[in-house]
Amino acid sequence: MNFKILAFISLLFIAPTSNEDVYFWGKNGHRVTGKIAEKHLTRKARKKIDKLLKGQSLAFVSTYADEIKSDRAYRSYSPWHYVNMGLSETYEESSKNPQGDLVTGIAKCISVLKDDTSSVADKNFHLKMLVHFIGDLHQPLHIGRKEDKGGNDVQVQWFGRGTNLHSVWDSKMIDDYDMSYTDLAENAEELSKKQIEFIEQGSVVDWVNEVHQITDDVYKSANVGENLRYRYSYDHFATVRQQLQKGGIRLAKVLNDIFD
Repeated sequence: MNFKILAFISLLFIAPTSNEDVYFWGKNGHRVTGKIAEKHLTRKARKKIDKLLKGQSLAFVSTYADEIKSDRAYRSYSPWHYVNMGLSETYEESSKNPQGDLVTGIAKCISVLKDDTSSVADKNFHLKMLVHFIGDLHQPLHIGRKEDKGGNDVQVQWFGRGTNLHSVWDSKMIDDYDMSYTDLAENAEELSKKQIEFIEQGSVVDWVNEVHQITDDVYKSANVGENLRYRYSYDHFATVRQQLQKGGIRLAKVLNDIFD
């Protein structure tokens, strides 16, 4: 076999070894959250966002923070995609990463967007990052254990092929459901005004602590080496959809607070 072909094939089976080297939610997941958020924006916020993004949708820009990871100039933003916490800890109790994390990254984005002295370029950049990070927050393994890099080192199989638990929740279940991001967004659960208001309640830290309760369940949902198949999606895809919808509603709440 040609050496170059053999080397390429071998790369396909190398599992990610760092939180900085993986995508969170996956592209479709982030786009679902962005699309749902658009439905909950006020008219005033939508108009300002449309101007700042030059007509690009929230769904379109939702993957930007992952796309720039290949550029070393943006390497310092990598820790903003996740929080490492012990399963029994709250965010307030946990040891903080001196390089920042999801909570501090979101706070920075909001600060820039609210600052009248920020340049248009800075606001554009931090808006795209904020859209992504609010989505990231709602992927339970974003708020995972440091020792296994948010489930990246928890090796499992997905329909007989090697992967890890983080990837299953990040993209495998979503991609295998085989629905476009627009279809997934349009088929989100119908919620009453009171249900939406309940989801919007709380701070970013409150949301982190809430999602972290699901994280514990996710770690318990599979054993190392287990072959996850249809039954796993049957048991857990409703949680994925719920988290994507909550992410969209809360993203809209944050954006309305900034721009309305």
